[in-house]
Amino acid sequence: MQNLDEEFWSSRYQNGYTGWDIGFPSPPLYQYLCQLDTKTLSILVPGAGNAHEVASAWDLGFQNIHLLDISILPIKEFIDKNPSFPANQVFHQDFFDHTGSYDLILEQTFFCALDPKLRGNYAKKMHQLLKPNGRLVGVLFNRTFSTEGPPFGGSEGEYKAYFEPYFEFEKFELCYNSIPARMGSEIFIKLRKLDI
Repeated sequence: MQNLDEEFWSSRYQNGYTGWDIGFPSPPLYQYLCQLDTKTLSILVPGAGNAHEVASAWDLGFQNIHLLDISILPIKEFIDKNPSFPANQVFHQDFFDHTGSYDLILEQTFFCALDPKLRGNYAKKMHQLLKPNGRLVGVLFNRTFSTEGPPFGGSEGEYKAYFEPYFEFEKFELCYNSIPARMGSEIFIKLRKLDI
């Protein structure tokens, strides 16, 4: 497998190979954010890419939202488009090197971009980054792919095994408001951090 490092992801942006980017915030995440009344939540979007979810959350009044990506290219693009966004809420780094404490972490095409060998570490790191009773909310692919990833797919049973040691499952169900191209192949997750 290729080394899924900054060079790999930057080359994808340079070559326009960004099939994960739908060009607007993912409807399940956007609709979830629209239902939240507490605008002071500290939020992280790891693997944010062009950060459509970050921009839309900011517009909805979530001023304590942070974006993280391993590639500087989408970060520069985001800053160019959103010059008033606070620089101290932008992180150019590997997710596993990040330190912070958040009420909410949004998952949108980040989990499926990681080497599947890192999925256990992903669940553990998410737990570490969340405050007590914090939540991991987003969508995961509920399918396999015919080509070598990324993206890397999987199944509900596999995913649950990673998250069960660290989270209470508030929602873990087929997503009803996916974009048409992903309808029937996404699971919506809302996981609450366990005190362990």
